[in-house]
Amino acid sequence: MAGLYVHIPYCKRICNYCDFYRVVSSGSPKKYIESVISESKLRKGYIGDAKINTVYIGGGTPSTLSIKELSLLLESLRDVYQWDKEVEFTLEVNPDDITEIYLRSIKDLGINRISIGIQSWSDRILKTMNRRHNSLQAEKAINYILDAEFKNISVDLIYGVPGLTMEEWEETLRRTVVFDIQHLSVYHLTIEPDTVFGKMKKQGLLDEIEEEYSVAQYNLLLEITEGAGFINYEISNFGKEGFFSKHNTSYWQQIPYIGLGPSAHSFNGYSRQWNESDVDKYIEEIDNGRLPYEKEELDEKVRFNEYVMTSLRTMWGIDLDKIEEKFGKEILDYTKNLAKKYVEYGMMLEKKGNLSLTKQAIMVSDNIIAEFMLT
Repeated sequence: MAGLYVHIPYCKRICNYCDFYRVVSSGSPKKYIESVISESKLRKGYIGDAKINTVYIGGGTPSTLSIKELSLLLESLRDVYQWDKEVEFTLEVNPDDITEIYLRSIKDLGINRISIGIQSWSDRILKTMNRRHNSLQAEKAINYILDAEFKNISVDLIYGVPGLTMEEWEETLRRTVVFDIQHLSVYHLTIEPDTVFGKMKKQGLLDEIEEEYSVAQYNLLLEITEGAGFINYEISNFGKEGFFSKHNTSYWQQIPYIGLGPSAHSFNGYSRQWNESDVDKYIEEIDNGRLPYEKEELDEKVRFNEYVMTSLRTMWGIDLDKIEEKFGKEILDYTKNLAKKYVEYGMMLEKKGNLSLTKQAIMVSDNIIAEFMLT
C-alpha cells in the first residue's frame, strides 16, 4: 500500500503563521492541474506496483479549486494509479469556501474525509492570524458538513498564539468537541523566519508565548479531548476509536508515498525526493518532461533516525522487533540501553516489545528524541 499527496499551493489570503509553500491565487489554475497530472505519470514508477490506499489533497487551500478542476484532477489520478477499494480520501477546506452544493459535489467525487481549518473560535485571534473566515462562518461550515453526512471530519486548531488567553483557548476546545467530529489536529504555533509573524518577531513587534502558558494550554487540550472521547495517538493528533488519520499514520510508520506539486515530498523507504518550491518553475520543468526535484538516498543511520523520530511521536512508539529486523542486533541493544534511564525516570514506558513516551515526557519529547539520534 502507498499514500498519495497532492499539493494545491493557491490561497486567497496568506495567513500570518503559515510556512507551507503557497501563493496568492490569480486566475484559473487549469495549467497547474495539467502539470500535476503530467507529474503523476512521470513519477508513477517510484512506488512500483503499490496500490494507493490514502489520498490527501492539501495546501495552500485546496477548496479554492472549482468542482470542475477537482474532477479533472481526480479522474486523471485514478487513471494513472491503482487505487484500493476503500481509499481514505481527504480534502482540506477553508470554512468560507463551504456551501451545501460544494459538499454534495465533492462527495460525488469520492471524497470521504474533510479536514477543515478552524484554528480558533476567537474572532480576535483569527484576525491576529489573518484568517479569512470568522467564527460564525466556521460554525455554518461544520453544520453544512454534518448535514451532508460526512462521517469522517477532522478539525485543525492552533494554540500558543501570542495573546491567546486560557479562557479563549478553553472556549475554542469546548466549542469544537460539542460537534459530531471524529478527529482533531492541534498544533502549537511555531514562528518561522519567513512568515509574517517571523518578520514581526524580528522587528520586535511580536513575542512568542511563554513556556508555562504553552504547557498549560497543552494540558488543557489533553484534559478536554480525553473527556470528549478522543485518543491522543500522536503528539498533535487526536482521534476517536477507528478514526485515526490513515494518511498521516502512514507517514509516521514509514509507508511509501508520492507527493505531487511544488514542495511536495515523496518517499519509497530508501530515498526521499522533494519538488521545487516555485509553481512557475515547476510548471516549466513538467512542460519539458522533467521532474523538478532533489533527491536524498537514505542510509541506515538516516532511516533509523527517521524511524525513531516519527515513532516516538505516536502512542505506539518504537517497535523493538522492527528495530532488530531493519537495523540489526547492535542498534537494537543501543536503543534498549539508552531507553533504560528514561524508563526509570518515568519518561518512557516499555510494554509488549514497544517503547513509548509517557504523558509527562511529551513537552520535552524533542530533547528525548534527539538523544536517540545516531550521528
